[in-house]
Amino acid sequence: MRIAVNCRSILLNHQTGIGRYTYHLLDSLGKIDAANTYILHAPKPLFSFKRQLPDFSKYKNLKPYNDYFKAGVGACDVYHFPCPDLIGAPKGKCVVTIHDLIYKTYPQGHTPQAIEQTDTHMKEIVLKADRIICVSENTRRDLHSSFKISPEKTTVVYNGVDHHLFYPFSKDERIKAASQLAELGVKAPFILYVGTIEPRKNLQGLLESFAALKERNIFQGQLVVVGMKGWMVENTASLIKQLGIEEDVIFLGFINDAHLCQLYNMTEVFVFPSFYEGFGFPILEAFACGAAVVTSNTSSCAEIASSTALTVDPKDIQAMSGAIEKVLKDKEFKASLQQAGIKRAREFSFEKMAQATLNVYQGLL
Repeated sequence: MRIAVNCRSILLNHQTGIGRYTYHLLDSLGKIDAANTYILHAPKPLFSFKRQLPDFSKYKNLKPYNDYFKAGVGACDVYHFPCPDLIGAPKGKCVVTIHDLIYKTYPQGHTPQAIEQTDTHMKEIVLKADRIICVSENTRRDLHSSFKISPEKTTVVYNGVDHHLFYPFSKDERIKAASQLAELGVKAPFILYVGTIEPRKNLQGLLESFAALKERNIFQGQLVVVGMKGWMVENTASLIKQLGIEEDVIFLGFINDAHLCQLYNMTEVFVFPSFYEGFGFPILEAFACGAAVVTSNTSSCAEIASSTALTVDPKDIQAMSGAIEKVLKDKEFKASLQQAGIKRAREFSFEKMAQATLNVYQGLL
C-alpha cells in the first residue's frame, strides 16, 4: 500500500498531544511495517525554515514530502489525517483520528463562531471519512451521540506511552534528578500538575485544593505547574495571589521529556483534575514513571486511569484535597497506587497503537 499521513502537527519542535501522537505513530509504523510505503505529507510555506519534519531516515519506507505549493501527494491507497483537518479531496481512502469533541462537551471554552465553524467541519469529516479512529471509548461515545454515524465506521485505538522516555527511576537516578530539578527551582516535596493553563484543565480547582492543604498544615511543599500558557492566564495569577500561595507555586512552562520524567518520578502525587479530556497523555506518563495519581472521574480520565488512580469530581474541591491528603498521609496506599500505575501503563504502547492503526488501513482495501 501507498499510505500518506498529514504531518502538519509535527513540523514544530514544541509538539502538543496531537504532535506526540503523530510522531509516535509514524515512528512505530516504521518499526513494525516494512511492507508498505508511507508518504510524510508536510504542507508548509516555501521559506518556513522553522517548520521541519523530524528525521525518520532510519526507516527506508517513510518518505518525506515537503508540499510547498499545496500540490498534494497524488494517488495513494490511504490518506490519514492524524487530527480533524481540512479534508479536501484526497485520492484514496480517508482515515481521520478524532481526539476529542471539546467544542461540544466544554463549549464555554469556545466562541459561538468557533463552535459553528468546528461543527460544520466535523459534519464534513463524518460524511467524507471512510474510517474514523477515536482515541478512547469516551471520545467514540461523544462522536456517536453528536452525529448520525454508522458504528462500523469508527474504531477505538488507544494512544501509547514511550516506556523508554517514561519509566521508574533507580535510587541513583533519583539522587541525580533531585539535583537537576533544584536547578529549575524545584525542591522536594512537591505536588505536580501537567497541562496547558486554561479553564478546561481545572488548574483553578487544584490551586484551591492546594491552598486548603497548606492552610490545614497537611502539606508545606511546592505545587509545580508544567505546561504552556493558554487563555485566561491572568485569572490564574490573580487567584494565586488571592489564595496567598505565590511563594509556593512554581511555573516551569514547556520542559523537555527528560525533566518531565524526573518530575513524575519525584512528585509526592500527580494531580490531573481536568473537566474534559479526549485521552489524557499525562495520566499514562505518570503511571509509567510510578507516580501516585489523583484525577477526574469524568470523560476519558476515569477510563484511562481505570482503578489505578484516585478519581474525584473535579468540581468538588474538598474531595480533591481529601484525595491528595490520603496519598500524602497513607504511605502503604500510595505504594499500592504506584505499583498499580506501573502495571496499568504496560497495557499501552505505541507499537500496539500503530498495529491497530495499520489494521484500520488494511481493512479499507
